[in-house]
Amino acid sequence: MTPQLLTILVLLAMFVIATVLPINIGALAFVAAFMVGILVLGMDADAILGGFPADLFLTLVGVTYLFAIAKNNGTIDLLVRGATRMVGGRVAAIPWIMFGITAVITGVGALSPAAVAIVAPIALGFAARYRINPLLMGMMVIHGAQGGGFSPVSVYGATVNGIVSDSGLSVSPLTLFLGNLVFNLCIAVVLFVSLGGNRLFGVRAHEAEAAAEAARTSGGSGSGSVALATGGPADASAGTGAGGGGAAPERTPVRFEQIATLAGIVALGVLALGVGLDVGFVALTVSVALALVSPQSQKDVLSQISWSTVLLITGMLTFVGVMETAGTIEYVGGAAAGLGAPLLVALLLCYIGAVVSAFASSTAILGATIPLAIPFLLMGDISATGVIVALAVSSTIVDVSPFSTNGALVLANANGVDPARFYRQILLYSGIVVLVGPLVAWGVLVVPGLL
Repeated sequence: MTPQLLTILVLLAMFVIATVLPINIGALAFVAAFMVGILVLGMDADAILGGFPADLFLTLVGVTYLFAIAKNNGTIDLLVRGATRMVGGRVAAIPWIMFGITAVITGVGALSPAAVAIVAPIALGFAARYRINPLLMGMMVIHGAQGGGFSPVSVYGATVNGIVSDSGLSVSPLTLFLGNLVFNLCIAVVLFVSLGGNRLFGVRAHEAEAAAEAARTSGGSGSGSVALATGGPADASAGTGAGGGGAAPERTPVRFEQIATLAGIVALGVLALGVGLDVGFVALTVSVALALVSPQSQKDVLSQISWSTVLLITGMLTFVGVMETAGTIEYVGGAAAGLGAPLLVALLLCYIGAVVSAFASSTAILGATIPLAIPFLLMGDISATGVIVALAVSSTIVDVSPFSTNGALVLANANGVDPARFYRQILLYSGIVVLVGPLVAWGVLVVPGLL
């Protein structure tokens, strides 16, 4: 067996093991890099660690550290409350507010599951209170999180941009971000129309609450929809602008540390995107400055950094470095070129990313599929930008699956619904996304680049 084929089989085995067993695929990847590198390729430890993405490690730790501080000191809650006040009693605006909130949270560096975990309970509480289709609301939250997920300071964005930059391809980080955002926004529009969002126009919050109350007292499908966790964010913000739907919620004054955190996030965007400074160093600098300003907000912050994701990404990319040494990347690229159909190869990679990502980590899939696409992209027969954006979209829009963290969070936080029925709805929707999403992404983003 050739080293190239062996590394591919090891990669597949890692995905199977990590799917079946609760083992971090990054840990498996480090072990695989060590075993294959030492025993098969004759590499030493220094050569294996040469593939360790130190710059990406710094970015991941920096942005998740900053986000943990923002969550700890209430800045994220402040953003959520402020955004929900913008609804002003217009029920049709609520799903879009939730989409925008999660897009902003992931856009400033939060992990997608973290953003969904924060916003989904609030959003689904609104859905129950105002009789909004819970599938619509839950999927708007997830697509919002994915829409902001490829900003240059986000985990997804940093991962893809780092891989592309190291390969020598020229793909604009802004194009990747906006392409993914627009694609998810278009999905959100289709969802809104097809799941009854258009019927919400003209409905005011107090009218929807009255209808939900009537359904509850009559034993209809809205049973339990008003029985939200009183005092929580959803309940407090729901009363705003309800036009008599309840007493105005008590407003918590904005603290200095929250203002400082917001200023730090803005500074990160300006210095990293506008000036071009390293995202990881800037994020850590802002985080340390906030720690000095408010030491009490540092409680358990380090434990909130997503070390499992850091291990996953750095492990996968270290193994990809071993694959490059083995010649696997060139081997796959040559095989793809041998097909003589770059469009077909791009479509195949999009579907591989979508199907596997529906059950496994999207970040891990991005770290595996994009390097495999680079060799045939370097040949110049097809638009590198279109393929990279299509792969990014295909590998992440399927996080609506109930088998993914995001889909499971939505399923777990639904109010006033039959869990089994809601599960089937999410499963059906995710099946449609897996089947249709990569094809549409390929048709819209890849095909025009070859014509």
